[in-house]
Amino acid sequence: MKYTLSLLVEDDFGVLSRICGVLIRRGFNIESLCSGPSEHIGFSKINIVVVSDFRAIEQIIKQLYKLMNVIEVQNLTSVPCVESELMLIKVQTKKSTRSEILEIGQIFRAKVIDLGFESLTFEITGNNDKLVAIEQLLFKFGIKEISRTGKIALSRSFILNNDYNKIHSNFQNWG
Repeated sequence: MKYTLSLLVEDDFGVLSRICGVLIRRGFNIESLCSGPSEHIGFSKINIVVVSDFRAIEQIIKQLYKLMNVIEVQNLTSVPCVESELMLIKVQTKKSTRSEILEIGQIFRAKVIDLGFESLTFEITGNNDKLVAIEQLLFKFGIKEISRTGKIALSRSFILNNDYNKIHSNFQNWG
């Protein structure tokens, strides 16, 4: 099963290397890894997707907490969260195919970030299924290059359910 871990870490030399070392020493393959500044100065957020079983992921979380610069580890796998990924995709174009390629991009809300005589580059954000779908549709035109960020995720602020009145009353209580 794929697990998504979100870590809050101190900005310090080698912290990412030590985190990867914990996973690699235990034989885990890191499917995606994203790191960047967090909302706190001097701290970074790291999102990691690994394939594992539940017992092993619990052990990994305990090991990560033992690292000096790790402040918090969240397992977002079964928690309601928002997820996204960024993909840049360069597609081969001809005058005869450009409008069809642009139409596909528009359907997926992709943004054209570069346009040349023989290629077009889209910037697309969304979940993995969306990115795979547009990639499959553009494949027939000839994909020249792809770069993806990997998954980033944050837990949701509140959990949606079917009881509208309960949610509505919660919003009223916030004010």
